[in-house]
Amino acid sequence: MVAWILVFHLIGLVFWLGSLMVVTHILGVHTEEPSPEARAALGRVEMRLFKGLAHPGAALMVISGAILVGENPQYLREPWLHAKLLLVALLVVLDLRAYLRASAYLAGKIQLRRGECKVLHGAISLVFFSILILVLLKPFGGGGPSLLRYGSSRPSENRTGASLK
Repeated sequence: MVAWILVFHLIGLVFWLGSLMVVTHILGVHTEEPSPEARAALGRVEMRLFKGLAHPGAALMVISGAILVGENPQYLREPWLHAKLLLVALLVVLDLRAYLRASAYLAGKIQLRRGECKVLHGAISLVFFSILILVLLKPFGGGGPSLLRYGSSRPSENRTGASLK
């Protein structure tokens, strides 16, 4: 069961972060596009990415993550998970900022510059890489790399119950 929840968690990750990376890049291109027809098309693509992939992916990731923690509540004692959750909250803020700025830009309420889009793109990338490091390496006393321990209820065992030591 835990393996399937992880699959959905990773699918949510790909949808959410992949879409955010693409949409911030497209926004940057959009800011410099002279053609009104192309600008309208880019705006439609941006909103489809947000509403069709990024936000459903975020919901899937958050829900599956909550289920994973519910399956193994002892992870709530792990400092690496606290740091990861803080970074996920930061990612939500970056997502909302990108969405609200894109919506206002499409409505003609604000001017958006390519540089701002690049900063958003870079910040999202940095947060994503930081989350990967936390999950894969589990620093702060988490016992080191644990790719095999995803289904274990005890940190020193893999999913088959065999000891990793």
